[in-house]
Amino acid sequence: MQIGMTLPVMEPDVNAKILKQWAQAIDEGPFSSLCWGERIAFGNPDSLTLLGALTGWTERVPLVATVIVPQLHNSVMLAKALATGDLLSGGRLTVGIGVGGRHEDYRAAGADPKTQTMRQMAERVAVMKRVWAGEKVTESVLPVGPAPARDGGPRLLVGTTGPKTLRSAAQWADGITGISLDLDLDKQNELFDVARAAWAEAGKPKPHLATSFWFAIGDGAAPRARVAQHLLHYMNWIPREYVEAMAPTTGWAGTDEELVAVLRGFAAIGTSELHLIPTSTDIGQLRRVADLVGEISA
Repeated sequence: MQIGMTLPVMEPDVNAKILKQWAQAIDEGPFSSLCWGERIAFGNPDSLTLLGALTGWTERVPLVATVIVPQLHNSVMLAKALATGDLLSGGRLTVGIGVGGRHEDYRAAGADPKTQTMRQMAERVAVMKRVWAGEKVTESVLPVGPAPARDGGPRLLVGTTGPKTLRSAAQWADGITGISLDLDLDKQNELFDVARAAWAEAGKPKPHLATSFWFAIGDGAAPRARVAQHLLHYMNWIPREYVEAMAPTTGWAGTDEELVAVLRGFAAIGTSELHLIPTSTDIGQLRRVADLVGEISA
């Protein structure tokens, strides 16, 4: 199982210096990927602008935009931006495609919330794939470029936790990416089984099976309090009392040894890659995980 690290893009104190420091530390290894997510009506940096910066800040590590919502973008311009990121990174880009979970992001981007469907998502993916294949999507003199570094464009994963979306995405996605809120391995494996079956039925190679969870390492009650504080900030569209009720069982908090045990549990169910999501900008958290990755690989 590979282990990737997410940038702390959703933290309220994040800035350019912190992002660059984290990106370069992740690039040094031993992580399998550098990840970040998308929101619009929030204080996080724009995903596509950040992609451009990451292509210059890193040299080795694969770049994973864990969730891009194509309905929030012009399909041709999104295809062009992602192809540019793939080109500049030397083919290191993977993109998670999802419908999103917040109408406020649709409204902020001037998008119609009625397009928040799997069909609308797939239609936009089809346009992007045509652009990456060098087809003309309008009566232009030349097709929209640049050509991505990877033939056919960046690797695409479907960002979801639902089986229905998985089955519909098997035709165009190379795998899945999602999040495990309660770290229920049986439930996660059931979703992986849906993906395995859907990809087999579509006559495609075995899917890349990725998931993620929030984490905080340390002793005592402090790590769990850190996760709860992060959730209250990030899940600001949900009533506070609901977030407070779910916080004790959402994400992971504990010691180094306990984290190793959890990671081995995900490896045992056939997880291809686990994307860890920090709950602070403390780079010490990243470095502690880096020291543990060798134990998982051994």
